[in-house]
Amino acid sequence: MKSLLKYIKDYKKESILAPLFKMLEASFELMVPLVMAAIIDNGIAGSDTPYILKMGAVLVLLAAVGLASSVTAQYFSAKAAVGFATKLRSALFSHIQGLSYTELDTIGTSTLITRMTSDVNQIQNGVNLTLRLLLRSPFIVFGAMVMAFTVDVRAALIFVVTIPLLAVVVFGIMLVSMPLYKKVQAALDKILGRTRENLAGARVIRAFCKEESETADFEQENELLLNTQVFVGKISAAMNPVTYIIINIALVVLLWTGAVRVDNGIITQGEVVALVNYMSQILVELVKMANLIIQLTKALACAKRVEGIFEITSSMKSGTFNKYDIEILNEDKEDDAMIIFHHVSLTYSGGGDESLTDIDFVVNKGETVGIIGGTGSGKTSVVNLIPRFYDATKGHVIVDGIKVIDYEIPVLREKIGVVPQKAVLFKGTIRENLLWGNEHASEQDIEDALRISQAKEFVDTKEGRLDFMIAQGGKNLSGGQKQRLTIARAIVRKPDILILDDSASALDFATDAKLRAAVKDMGNDMTVIIVSQRAASIMFADKIVVMDDGAVAGIGTHEQLLADNKIYQEIYYSQFPDKKANAANEQARR
Repeated sequence: MKSLLKYIKDYKKESILAPLFKMLEASFELMVPLVMAAIIDNGIAGSDTPYILKMGAVLVLLAAVGLASSVTAQYFSAKAAVGFATKLRSALFSHIQGLSYTELDTIGTSTLITRMTSDVNQIQNGVNLTLRLLLRSPFIVFGAMVMAFTVDVRAALIFVVTIPLLAVVVFGIMLVSMPLYKKVQAALDKILGRTRENLAGARVIRAFCKEESETADFEQENELLLNTQVFVGKISAAMNPVTYIIINIALVVLLWTGAVRVDNGIITQGEVVALVNYMSQILVELVKMANLIIQLTKALACAKRVEGIFEITSSMKSGTFNKYDIEILNEDKEDDAMIIFHHVSLTYSGGGDESLTDIDFVVNKGETVGIIGGTGSGKTSVVNLIPRFYDATKGHVIVDGIKVIDYEIPVLREKIGVVPQKAVLFKGTIRENLLWGNEHASEQDIEDALRISQAKEFVDTKEGRLDFMIAQGGKNLSGGQKQRLTIARAIVRKPDILILDDSASALDFATDAKLRAAVKDMGNDMTVIIVSQRAASIMFADKIVVMDDGAVAGIGTHEQLLADNKIYQEIYYSQFPDKKANAANEQARR
């Protein structure tokens, strides 16, 4: 929790004033039993009505000032708690954005969402209650004990025994329940993960008639969460009755002791009432303290979980080469190589075996290079190394004469336009989504990108064209439309390197061909890398890299690979069986 307190530094004034006004309210509250004792001993005993009215007015004044102090304290504590949570949530989001793919894959989306929402809300509530009650409740408890000593020392000894006993109960329950609340939050993580998975895959679940089994699994995890919450709830719930029992026993002893001392003329009836009021105040405050302890226990458990995210640092460190350094380097550059894979291998975190092994090839500036291979052959892993989504575990990836690990990460990624396998669009207009590629893009740049990506034909039919509102995740667009807009978003960037990672899988062959032709006719030195399982998408590339089981199985043009590469032949002829028959006939004639 200590490392998170820095986010409240902008609310120091509120963090000081809130408990101060609460203690001011508590001070007025501690004066009430003494006024009551005076009314009983002097007003009621002496039938002095004016005195009773005067002291009654004092009670009203104390209540009014106490109410004003309480409202002021509530305002300052709420302002500090909400401001703290806002800054913490922003810092956490920023930190998560700085983590590499490796850390994001390891932590998991559902866990991060829980940390950002439920955990931060619990911490916010904990801060709010802390500022309001952490000083007030102990102040009332010990203040009531001190005031009791001013009334009668012997009777006040009951307070000396009662308060430590109550403290043992409260803090004992806190120590037991704190680790259990961590388990509750962990179980909530699992529930959120399963919910997210089921909602995202609802169509698949229904297609395979798995609704009942998924519901059963959800109910099992939900039941586990329920049982954990009920168990820790029972422990926390024991706090109130146990404290009530102790306080009521103390009240019985206090009344008995007070009655004896009144009968002996040592103290007055009003003083006994004052002592009982002080014991009642202790009871009320300890109930508040019990609730505070429960909330603090939850908040501290959540704070440790949030701290755990902050303690995770990105395994990917930014280099030092900036735009200025690159310009100077390019002035003396003579070779034409744009991308070099120099004996590169990749092992994913926790993956065990290598996903890529000894990848070694060169892509020249302005070339169109196709990467093809079966499912799981490592095609996407290869292109993910270029913008440093992952770092190679062996060898080096070189872009424009500089190792990618030496670039400042934003500078490297500004040179690259990536169209991922899964088309991801964000809620907003078509224009807003395209400007993700280049926020300074002109209207002409956007129109050109739409034309090249073959998205113009459907954008023109949308109401408002570029101002058409896209739903969250692009739910109101077809798969092909989403893919074409993601391609347009990358083209708007006018990158040096354009990576199309199986980004035309939802397009028909005719549209795919038009797209490739339009990209080729852009008339610049842009290097294009097309990852695809379709031979038709890459067969006209200047160079084709064939991947198999994480290794390069062949490099060459379509004609060269079709002549002597068995893996490429299998892929090509499986998609064009008539070509296989023609090739067989040609071979037979020879």
